[in-house]
Parts: sequence; structure tokens; C-alpha cells
Amino acid sequence: MIYPILWMVASSLKPNYEILGDTAASLIPSTFVWSNYTDGWEGFGRYGFDTFFKNSLIITSLVVIGTLMSASIVAYGFARLQFPLKKTLFVCLMGTIMLPVQVILVPQYILFHNLNWVNTFLPLIVPAFLGGAPFFIFLLIQFIRGIPKELDEAATVDGCSTIGIYWRIILPLLQPALVTVAIFSFMWTFDDFLSPLIYLNKPELQTVALGIRNYMDAESGTNWGPILAMSTLSLLPQFILFAFFQKYLVQGVATTGLK
Repeated sequence: MIYPILWMVASSLKPNYEILGDTAASLIPSTFVWSNYTDGWEGFGRYGFDTFFKNSLIITSLVVIGTLMSASIVAYGFARLQFPLKKTLFVCLMGTIMLPVQVILVPQYILFHNLNWVNTFLPLIVPAFLGGAPFFIFLLIQFIRGIPKELDEAATVDGCSTIGIYWRIILPLLQPALVTVAIFSFMWTFDDFLSPLIYLNKPELQTVALGIRNYMDAESGTNWGPILAMSTLSLLPQFILFAFFQKYLVQGVATTGLK
């Protein structure tokens, strides 16, 4: 399972002719080509990978914040509150999880184009603040349902409002599940290729995934060394995040029933 990652790291230090040559399977380069990293970091034209990493981190950070805020509030409503059409809305929520992404691409693009949001970060960020992550909402609903309702009742007796119960009781107990949501949201957003490809056409707005794609040219040939070097660097934020929050991730997966 770890071999593809080791191969990518090893190949990022190989000469270009060796990456897909007879010794492609070897994990030991005949010559260490460190220039793959410097050449790759320079990027294209006036925009290097520092720009692409900055764009990816801005988008990913805001999406994670928006997802944590909106998903936890919506999940609290479904798990604890009673309101009209609750079951119908929950069925709609489950339906959006099963809906293929390709089905909503065109209507979403038309909507964001009419709002003049194309070639901005808004189509990638705003949906996260509006409950645009039904899978995470469902995951948090499952976690909240496991929290004893007696805590809510005791808080109500003490004069706590509905918002107060969410803020003072539910949210602190949601910490393991929120960390799980944050890690998965970070990974899926940072690695996302399709959405930035559709909405970001200007080079200065492109993300890491689009920057790596730019190295692939069917006419002049693909420069695999810098591609693999930048692909290796693109994994670092996710490895660091996982290393720091691994304990919470395991706890969150176990308590939400996510498999």
C-alpha cells in the first residue's frame, strides 16, 4: 500500500529518462536530481508553486471553517430539534449524498456564472458556509444522537436556550467528530481537481492540482521529474495534519460509526 508513495518520492529524485524506463520500479535513483524540486517550484511564467500553494491553503482553510460551522449547526437541528417537514428535509439531505457530482455541475456553473463568481474563489468556498457538505452533516448527526439527551434537559432546567445548549453542551462534546470532519474536508478540498478546473481559469488563481497538471503537455512532452517533485510536496500538509490529529481522527471515526 505504501509502495506508490515511496515510488513517487524516489522518482521525484530521478533523471527524467529513468522514471518510466527499464529501472522505473527501482526505489534507488542512479543519480539524485534535486533540481526537479527547484525547477518544479519555479512553475510557469510569473507564477510559481508558492502562488499555487497559497491559493490551495486559502481555499482549503476557508472551506474547512465553513464546513465545521454549517455542518455542526445543521446536524444539531436534525438531531435535537423538532420542526415542520423535518423527515422530508432529512430525506432530501440523504438524497444529495447519493447524487452524482456530474449531475449538479451544469446547474451550479450556470448559477455561479450568473452571479459573476467564475474566476473567483467564491464558488469553491461559499457552499461550505451554506451546509454544502451533506456527508459531514450526516456524520455529525450520528455523533450527536449518541450524546445523552439528559444533558440537554439539565441545561434547559438551568435556563439554557437552544443556541446555548448547542454552544455550551453539544459543541464541546463534538470535538472528536469535528476533528474527523476537518481532516477529511482538508484532504478532499486540497486534492480537489475538478472544481478548480471548472471555476478557475486565470493562472494566478490556480491551485496545486491545476499547477501540477500544467506540466503535462501532449505536444512537447511531459516533464515527469518536476511533476513528481511537486506531487510529493503537495502531500506534506496532509501528512502534517494527520500526524498532529491522528488520535482525534481514530476517536472520531470510532464514535461516529464511519468505516
